[in-house]
Amino acid sequence: MTEFIPPGTRWFDLPSPFPMKRGGELHGARVAYETWGALNAARDNAVLIVTGLSPDAHAASNEGNPEPGWWDPMLGPGKPIDTNRWFVICVNSLGSCKGSTGPASINPQTGALYRLDFPDLSVEDGADAAAHLVRGLGIDRIACLIGNSMGGMTALAFLLRHPGLARNHINISGAAKALPFSIAIRSLQREAIRLDPNWNHGQYDDANYPESGMRMARKLGVITYRSALEWDGRFGRVRLDSDRADEDPFGLEFEVESYLEGHARRFVRRFDPNCYLYLSRSMDWFDIGEYCAARQNGEADTRAGLASIRVDRALAIGVHTDILFPLQQQEEIADGLRAGGADATFLPLPSPQGHDAFLVDIARFGPAVGNFLNAL
Repeated sequence: MTEFIPPGTRWFDLPSPFPMKRGGELHGARVAYETWGALNAARDNAVLIVTGLSPDAHAASNEGNPEPGWWDPMLGPGKPIDTNRWFVICVNSLGSCKGSTGPASINPQTGALYRLDFPDLSVEDGADAAAHLVRGLGIDRIACLIGNSMGGMTALAFLLRHPGLARNHINISGAAKALPFSIAIRSLQREAIRLDPNWNHGQYDDANYPESGMRMARKLGVITYRSALEWDGRFGRVRLDSDRADEDPFGLEFEVESYLEGHARRFVRRFDPNCYLYLSRSMDWFDIGEYCAARQNGEADTRAGLASIRVDRALAIGVHTDILFPLQQQEEIADGLRAGGADATFLPLPSPQGHDAFLVDIARFGPAVGNFLNAL
């Protein structure tokens, strides 16, 4: 497989070797990023966005790539993240296949793809890489760190491991640790990929590609990214037209099945399966409380981990219908940061669109993010 790098991508070379949290190191590694707006003379107007599992660094159109990005309605001149005021950086996660070094990249020590020779990946590795990027751009302290979904985990790791590098924080549909339900879902996704014979212990190619496994993994993910309320309102029990029905007697019959199939087929050849496995597992391993394990029994103390983070202001946004990163996790983030001295606000939103609401429900998320940034 090849990497999927959007036009206009820029790169930052990480220190070599780059040590990984769970052992091992990378040589000649880099992270992909894009920018919008201009850094002011004081170099104090930077906003850093760390992403979820699948997005690239192209969050919005810019001079390097005029195509709309995955967060285009949120980012740009006069938009909630207003590039007339802010210098915005979006970094692609380490371990991805969208430009940053990952399992789909060439291992400089062998000349072949890393595949499963890539070191164990943690959320913290992505946070450390992002911190190196910020410092490499000559920024001593960013005005605000924004993380959504997996990026919410990355942001918390960034704040804890690099104190003082960010003044304020917006955590969107994020979590301070992986919960059993989310771990179970991601475990099934990884199993679907690994059970596809074409996965072949990570040794696939374009001709022998684990497409069935990737389709199943993506379908399972999409089901959890939205809510039952949205599925019902959007599709109901509408059946496919008779001339569109699958010839397989147990094939596609309902519109919702057709939607999932189409969505999965569009995705599977645009994301590397090994990268998917590594990034997914990194989320399961994450618990900010590991940094404040109780001394008597060694159990992670999530609240203490959050309370050890120092920021001036914070906003934790969640959605009532999110089953993947449920609302109590964003409330936990706000409470924990407040215990550490931050002016932290928890904002539950009534969006029907589940975990992915921050990507599509701009009418609710836009004012929340924009008002917070405008007050800084």
